[in-house]
Amino acid sequence: MAVEVVMPKLGMSMKEGTVSYWNKHVGDVVNKGELLAGISSEKIETDLEAPVDGTLLEIAVQEGNGVPPGTPICFIGNPDEKLATLVTPQTEAAENMGTNVEEETTSIQDTSNEKQSIKASPIAKKMAEKAGLNLEQIKGSGPNGRITKEDVLHAIEKRKKQKLEQEQPVNTHDPRSVNKTTISGMRKVIATRMQESLLHSAQLTINMKADVTDLIHLQKSLREELQDESKLSLNDFISRAVVLTLMKHKNMNSALINDAIESFEHVHLGIAVALENGLVVPVVRHAETCSLLELSKTIKTLAKQARAGQLTTEQISGSTFTITNLGSYGVEHFTPILNTPETGILGVGAVTETPVFVGEELQRRSILPLSLTFDHRVLDGAPAAEFLKSIKQLLEKPYQILLSQS
Repeated sequence: MAVEVVMPKLGMSMKEGTVSYWNKHVGDVVNKGELLAGISSEKIETDLEAPVDGTLLEIAVQEGNGVPPGTPICFIGNPDEKLATLVTPQTEAAENMGTNVEEETTSIQDTSNEKQSIKASPIAKKMAEKAGLNLEQIKGSGPNGRITKEDVLHAIEKRKKQKLEQEQPVNTHDPRSVNKTTISGMRKVIATRMQESLLHSAQLTINMKADVTDLIHLQKSLREELQDESKLSLNDFISRAVVLTLMKHKNMNSALINDAIESFEHVHLGIAVALENGLVVPVVRHAETCSLLELSKTIKTLAKQARAGQLTTEQISGSTFTITNLGSYGVEHFTPILNTPETGILGVGAVTETPVFVGEELQRRSILPLSLTFDHRVLDGAPAAEFLKSIKQLLEKPYQILLSQS
């Protein structure tokens, strides 16, 4: 007597199972335990083994079609066996599912006569429907070309990629009108150092303004008295003020090296010099031992050597603090980047003539913007502000710059 093979129940909540693929054809000999078909529910995919030895007499449910658990999907028996004798078992299975025998039989016959649908697992069908994908345009990678969950995911990603490519602006520039310069030499070194500086330190910039009206008057007076001996610039006074302040605020004259803060007894002052193709920072060593005139002469000599490309490696290394001045370009406040491993760098902006109340009187004053970038890992905002305030005080009382000792 032929045996009906029914759709198994793969879970308590399973209402329908789908034949993913058939591993055997009608008329094939099957052995007990041999792979008969692949079946799936919304959550599970598994193999269906033949329960007995025999011949596959009929396939009742085609690939890709779903039926309730307990529904016969195929019949196994002797080669010459008639399926009419299977009415009772089929009826019993239908009754167990609480369905009408005639309706169930009709359903099976109708299914067998249906046009073969697209082969896809239930999960794949739901995913494709939710994503608005047409299954006919998806190539299946499963057995017999069955569309799997992975195939749908791949189709979704492919559609996303195509959409992004379509949204990207079209480059309408004529390639011949675009000049490309490969970063190399000094520019490459600068780019690398600036990136490393930002990556490996906690940089914060604070700003302050100094009234340098009296300082400018002093500078002009000294120029007239010294005549050709030395042309003291505003930057010379600022540099001297920074050196004096660093000797009092040694926490700024430091560097964080190998998780240890190293404070320096001597000031090796770096002065940024702009070149045609980049930037160099020559170093005034032991700047605390220099008078204002000596500091001015050394800075000018180093700047001249820098522009002539005559600086040695020793002359551009070992600084403990740096000054960078963009005042000649009309820049006011800006954000300097640390010359690591230094703790601080002072940015100097352009002097602007500004009306300021001095007591009850409105006066025209020369205001100098200062920008201090410091490593927040080494010191906090308050001591950094005290350092900048000390520079401001010296610049606003310029005779202290001349009289103070390092």
